[in-house]
Amino acid sequence: MPADLKYRRVLLKISGEALMGEREYGQDPSVVGRIAAEVSQVHALGVEVCMVIGGGNIFRGLAGAANGIERATADYMGMLATVINSLAMQSALERLGVTTRVLSAISMQAVCEPYIRRRAIRHMEKGRAVIFAAGTGNPFFTTDTAAALRASEMGCDALLKGTKVDGVYSADPKKMRNAERFDRLTYLEVLSRDLQVMDAAAISLARENRIPILVFSIQDSGGFADVVTGRGRFTIISEETSRE
Repeated sequence: MPADLKYRRVLLKISGEALMGEREYGQDPSVVGRIAAEVSQVHALGVEVCMVIGGGNIFRGLAGAANGIERATADYMGMLATVINSLAMQSALERLGVTTRVLSAISMQAVCEPYIRRRAIRHMEKGRAVIFAAGTGNPFFTTDTAAALRASEMGCDALLKGTKVDGVYSADPKKMRNAERFDRLTYLEVLSRDLQVMDAAAISLARENRIPILVFSIQDSGGFADVVTGRGRFTIISEETSRE
């Protein structure tokens, strides 16, 4: 591993909404391509990369349940949306020369491989990018929890959450100009302050497995590579105190 790399194996979590760009629904191909270029840049550094992509740009389970669809059914629909996003990202990455495998927690072998932990690890060891689709395969769990679960199963050194802002704030900085930005937080501080970084199950799972969570802006060019090399602007959530 090159000396300037801080993490050997990472999981990148991005929301489905991140793929929309300025659209109100679906994917913006230019945005998908730009994020793929960020992943390709990190992959070229020699980092083993896996990803979890949400499905909220196509269908959100909670919204579907609010509109009268049974919650479990709505969540399965949301899982299928993540497969669509994962296939789009796979296509964009492979156009850039990054061999990519999509592994789905729901079996659909005509379009992607079933999720098998040892197979996923082997793909990464062979230098392939891996995208985990269909969440955990179970309703009532978010893709944030799926990201923490897969990062734990893969033995990742860090879970990186790409968002629209450059870290964790006390409130939405686009709505509250005086929102406080944090450079470092503990898992318990995130939970006790209800900071809405990821859901409580995801934070707890990362804490149990001692996986630091780094929150950064996926919209900043080169931001993913900067975080992996320990530079850039991000908030780190770990067991260490935030007052260091």
